[in-house]
This record gives sequence, C-alpha cells and structure tokens, in this order.
Amino acid sequence: MAEKFVSMRNLRFLLYEIFDVESLTRYPYFQDHSREIFEMVLDTGEKMGRDLLHPYFAEMDRNPPEFVDGKVKVLPMVRTLMKECGEGGWIGAHASYERGGQQMPTLVLNAFRFIFCAANYSASVYPFLTGGAAQLIESFGSEDLIETYVPRMFSGEWQGTMALTEPQAGSSLTDLATTAEPTDAGYYKIKGQKIFISAADHDGVDNVVNLLLARIKGAPPGVKGISMFVVPQKRIGENGKLEGNDLLTTGIYHKLGYRGSPITQLSLGENDDCRGWLVGEPNKGLRYMFQLMNEARIDVGMSAAAIASAAYYASLQYTQERPQGRPVTSKDPTQPQVPIIEHADVKRMLLFQRAVVEGSMSLIFQCARYVDLSHVLDGEEKERCELLLDLLTPIAKSYPAEMGSLAVSAGLQCLGGYGYCDEFPLEQHYRDMRIHPIHEGTTGIQGMDLLGRKVVMKGGKAFMLYLQELEKTIEAARALEPLKPHADDLQRATETLKDVTGRLTGIAAEGKIDLFLADATLYLELFGIIAIAWQWLVQAVAARKALDTDSIEAERNFYTGKLYTCRYFFAYELPKIEGLARRLKACDGLTVEMKEAFFED
Repeated sequence: MAEKFVSMRNLRFLLYEIFDVESLTRYPYFQDHSREIFEMVLDTGEKMGRDLLHPYFAEMDRNPPEFVDGKVKVLPMVRTLMKECGEGGWIGAHASYERGGQQMPTLVLNAFRFIFCAANYSASVYPFLTGGAAQLIESFGSEDLIETYVPRMFSGEWQGTMALTEPQAGSSLTDLATTAEPTDAGYYKIKGQKIFISAADHDGVDNVVNLLLARIKGAPPGVKGISMFVVPQKRIGENGKLEGNDLLTTGIYHKLGYRGSPITQLSLGENDDCRGWLVGEPNKGLRYMFQLMNEARIDVGMSAAAIASAAYYASLQYTQERPQGRPVTSKDPTQPQVPIIEHADVKRMLLFQRAVVEGSMSLIFQCARYVDLSHVLDGEEKERCELLLDLLTPIAKSYPAEMGSLAVSAGLQCLGGYGYCDEFPLEQHYRDMRIHPIHEGTTGIQGMDLLGRKVVMKGGKAFMLYLQELEKTIEAARALEPLKPHADDLQRATETLKDVTGRLTGIAAEGKIDLFLADATLYLELFGIIAIAWQWLVQAVAARKALDTDSIEAERNFYTGKLYTCRYFFAYELPKIEGLARRLKACDGLTVEMKEAFFED
C-alpha cells in the first residue's frame, strides 16, 4: 500500500499562500485561533489519518458491514474512530463555543477532513455525516432537541444521518410519501420507507439519529409540503433509558465500492409507534435540508478530490519505482531500463491527475473561504460571498466527482495490469470513487441547478460577481510576464462562457425551457473547466511570485511543479471548452426529439 495519500505541503500552500486563512483571525468569531492552532489541527489530522484510518483502508473494503439478525455489524475500528473524533472535538469543531464547538474556520476543517477522506473514505463518513446532521438540529431545532441530541452526537456516542430517498421518489422529492401524523404528546407518528441511507444502523455507536423528511397529513402537495423530523433509531423512554422506536433496518445494499460504510433500507412505523420530533416549522423541511445538502455537495467534491489524491500518490510512487523500456531516442537494447515516469505519456497522465486533484482542492477551499467570510461579514459583502458560494456549489461537487473518476482511471492506467489487481490500491480507489457523481444529486441534477437556477438567480447577479472574480485573477496574472499567455487564454474562455450563457438564456426567454436545459450537463462541464482554470491561474500567480524571491531555493521544485501543472491544464484541458461551446450553442434539440421507440432494435 502506498505510504503517502495527501500532500501536506499543498494543503499549507492553499491555506496560507492562496486563501490566507490567518486573516480570518482578525474577526471576533475566529480571534482565539492562530497559525499555531491551525498547525496543530493539520498535524493531528495527518497523525489520525496515518495511524487510525489508513491501516483499515483495505480491510474495510474486504470485510464490509454485515446484516445479522436485523442489525448491522461493522468493524470495531468504527467505534474507536467515533470515540476519538468525539473526544478530540472534531465532530462538533465547526460549532460555536456555546454549543460545545471550537468555532474553527471551515477552511481549516476542510483540510482536516480532506486528510481523513484521502486516508480512508469509508471510515471518514461516520464522524462527518454526524457533524452535518447535528448542525441541522443546531440551526433549526428547538432548545430541547438541541440539548437532547447534539451533545451525544458531538461526543461520537450517537451517529447522525440524512434520510431523504424513498423507493418511488429517488431524486424527485415531490413524490415523497413518508407521512407524519401529529399527536397531542408533542411528537409525530412516522410511517414510510427510506432507502440508500448511509450509516443509519451499525454497532459502532449506541444510537442513530435520522434527520428525516416526511409529509404531515394534510400538507400541501409537492415540495412545499415537506417537513423535517428528528427520528432516532432508539428513543429516550420515560425512565431515561433508550428503547426501540419502531424503526427497522430491512437490509443493506451490496456496493461496487465505498464498502466500509453501510447503506441501509429503513422501514418506519410498521407497528404505528415510530416517533419523530418536528425540526423548525411545518412544511419548511426541504429548505432546512438544503443547508445540509449544499454542504454535503461540497463535501462530496472534497471526498472525490481526496480519493483522487490518494490514487495520484499511489501511481506516482509506482511510476518512480517501476523500470520498463528505454527512452525513445535510445537504440541500444543493452542499456538499462528506466523508471516509467521518464516516459512522456506517463508524465502526461500524472500531470492530468495532479491538475484535477489540486485544481479541485483549490476550488473547494475557495468555497470554504466564502463560507467563513459569510459568518463574519454583513450587508453586501455577506451577500456577495453567499451568492458566489451558491453559484459554485454545483461545480465544486461535480467537477471533482466526474474528473476525479477519470483521474483515478489514469492512475490505474499508470500501473498497467497491476492496477487492475487488488494487490495495489488503485482498483479500490477506482471503485470507491464511482459513487461521487451519483450521491447528493447526480451530475445531471447539478447541471440543471447551475443553469436553471444559479446562473439566472437575482437577475444573474451571482454570475456577474463570478465574472468579476475571473477578471481580478486575469489582471493579476497579466502583471507577471510569464503568465500573460494564460491570462489571455482565460480571458477568451470567459468570453466563451458569456457567449454560451447568453445564447442559452435567450432560448429560455423564448419559453423553450426543454431546449434551455437539454444540455445543462454539458454547460456544467464547460463552466467547471473554466472554474478550475481560474483556480490554477490563482495558484500560478502565487507560485510565480514565490519563485521571484530569493528565499525559496529549498522549495523551488514545488513551485515549479505548480507552474508546469498550470501549463498542462491550460494546454490540455482548457481547449476542451471549444467543442462544448459549439455543441451548446447549436440548441438543435436532438436529445429532446429522440423517442423511446428509436432505442429499440
């Protein structure tokens, strides 16, 4: 197994040199923190990733959860992990001091979580899903709900989940059928089924708290009638002890990858005694859930980039150690073989992986900075951060997920036949990665969200703010002579994006919504490539400035590698938008007009 799965140097480059996390300590909310504390978080994350999570990377895959006598059994390390994360305060580190948290910047926590996900994605899900669910209760729940559930979730004693999906509904929450009937005892009786619920039952904790969407009887139809409930697997009885809550696990799914965390099917209220407690106000559950959903989408992107990071370092190590062939200019068969990293095509594949991983990480950290600033700013600046975060969320989820899958595939290709065998970690990374374009909203849903909602919201204000961000980076790059060609390339790409967006919104203005959204996924892809080019140019500006100083000789290779990877992205990846733009502007309705019958033999 590869020893390295993440670059701590790159995490520090992003935190300190690109996004200036130390500047956040000027604001009262973050003022108790310092670089010393941030370094402690990074060091702890690296140690836990290396010593606690990574050793179980393969074992969790080869010994997945088992469904025995109606209960889910997981490896004992899950309980150890939850306990250590709870005792260290990592599950609730995002929360305020008043809620038992550390008021830690999202930027720093994302770096910590990135390490966990790269070390062992399946294991990382347990504590971080719990933290997200607890945050929903904090944000919208009553004081009684908060006091009852959040401390036990933060401590790692109780698992948290997000229970949305149903057999007949899938991503279409309009068709959600789980019901909630009010009682005069302060709770609701819940009935229904949920599927594909991560970690909703396992013996690594004492209880599971489901944040569940249901429809109160008599509520308006569609998404306007959805409410959110806390539905624990075990409820607190009158004697203060845990008792069953008429919530049964009816099975677990056997998956391609991501096998270390159980994905469950739940049956609620078979005996008419499943109790749920309303979170916030009736019929506002979907709005509440989207807070967690949007955060979860960025987490999916981060997880995908982390898996791609682990795959990159595994393939890098292999290519440095594996001798095969000779330089194409060598005609002497008696000469010794060279490591395959010396072959140009192998370097191309490694550059592709690094470009995807570090470009995606930069975009995710960009979003994290908007989250942190939105906590401490007011007025127009706060709105600016929130709009940019909304706009970029579909990209931060989908680009790492889709391109990360290709990056891991390139890593597997570097190993040749060995990459296809389970003696090396690439085949597991390849399987673990594939869920990310699917969960928390498929790539198609992200495309429609970006084009159909985010680009046009508030009269296109978020889109215009984004263009301003691109222009700032272009101007900064133009001030550095070696980067002027990249600045010009990004300027042309920006014009292409505006041209395509104008063409598509014009189609929408004509009322042709089916044509407007038909190729939203391709628009998402085009937008994503440009967003990652932007982030690579941001990094290149910092690297170029560092190289122009006299004090970085020991790190010259790091910064030079950044510039080469930026050059790769602009030369190999950014030109792909030309074909996408041509397709998008055609608007010929091919996929709209295609009939089901035409697919038949």
